[in-house]
Amino acid sequence: MYIVPSVNIRQLRDTRRLKTWLRAGETVELRERDRVIARIVPERVEKSTVQYPDFAARRKKIFGDRVLPAVDLLIRERGRY
Repeated sequence: MYIVPSVNIRQLRDTRRLKTWLRAGETVELRERDRVIARIVPERVEKSTVQYPDFAARRKKIFGDRVLPAVDLLIRERGRY
């Protein structure tokens, strides 16, 4: 059993709760007394398939097999202050 969140006209003023439900993908029923007078349906956002570059291969191409002592460099730089 699936329970649909519902609000009445007076509770619509609490937009924070309504927005939370809609961002979660919930359909919200707007009620007047015990009758459903409307359904607020969230907009469907299509997930884009983004192809990220191969960052590990890029790093290997730039730096090769070198190991960069980042922590030592950071300690040395901050030691100046």
